[in-house]
Amino acid sequence: MEYTEYTKSRRQKEKFAVLILRSISLLSVLTTIAILFFLSFETFNFFTTEMEDGRFVKPWDFLFGTKWTPLFKPQSFGILPLVAGTLLVTVIAVTVAIVLGLSTAVFLSEYAPENVRRVIKPILEVLAGIPTVVYGYFALTFVTPILMNLSDVFGFSMIIFNALSAGLVMGIMITPMVSTISEDALISVPQHLRDASYAMGAKKFQTAFRVVVPAALSGIAASLVLGISRAIGETMIVTVAAGSTPNFTFNPLESIQAMTAFIVQISLGEAPHGSLEYSTIFAVGLVLFIMTLSLNIIGKWLVSKYSENY
Repeated sequence: MEYTEYTKSRRQKEKFAVLILRSISLLSVLTTIAILFFLSFETFNFFTTEMEDGRFVKPWDFLFGTKWTPLFKPQSFGILPLVAGTLLVTVIAVTVAIVLGLSTAVFLSEYAPENVRRVIKPILEVLAGIPTVVYGYFALTFVTPILMNLSDVFGFSMIIFNALSAGLVMGIMITPMVSTISEDALISVPQHLRDASYAMGAKKFQTAFRVVVPAALSGIAASLVLGISRAIGETMIVTVAAGSTPNFTFNPLESIQAMTAFIVQISLGEAPHGSLEYSTIFAVGLVLFIMTLSLNIIGKWLVSKYSENY
């Protein structure tokens, strides 16, 4: 009898725990749906609000226009300059993160002794905990002067606010994320694969990059997708260091404006609340949401495609 009552009590507790976990998961889903609904509703208002000349913003012109001047006359609402600026900084950041993050992950998992790993890992975690505004001012006051001195030496033109310095520092910022997840994926590769490679006469470098890295490709791809999503959604670095000029350019030496930086600019009072100019932040936010959602879907597909069960 006592055993039966104990079993009943335990099952009730398990059901209650499952109910709590399910509710929390459902809350996350509902929050995402609510954000998407809110952005879609405000974006619909953006496209149905008249401009001063009586025209409406057409979705086609918004998505494929190459001029973005919502605060100036004549007004233009082509979002491609903001998208190009965001992608430019992201490509630079991801390139830096791939080189530094993947190299660090391979070093920690394949080469570094345990005492060295214990020192380097906390340092990487400290980098991940630095506020992004600090990274922004580091890019503006330290990296940018170095790049401008190099521009004087090599004879190319660069201004204070540019995409290159913001992208380089953003790459340093997301390096801990890429290196940590990649290292976990590399360590999880079974030792017998390394032993088989050594038995075939391969050296440590060949084993690391031709056996271990391909075997951990799903985890590495996941880390890169997370890093790209983090870079696309970054605000303070691009706001402080990249400038606020919506140029439709892929020249990293010029000033650009990312989507997040524009949202910050309008939110600080550049446009009256409820106006057409203010509504642009929701349309830009919806495009940003769709971009990050698409990246997450691609990342999930990559992980499922290249995952290996050992």
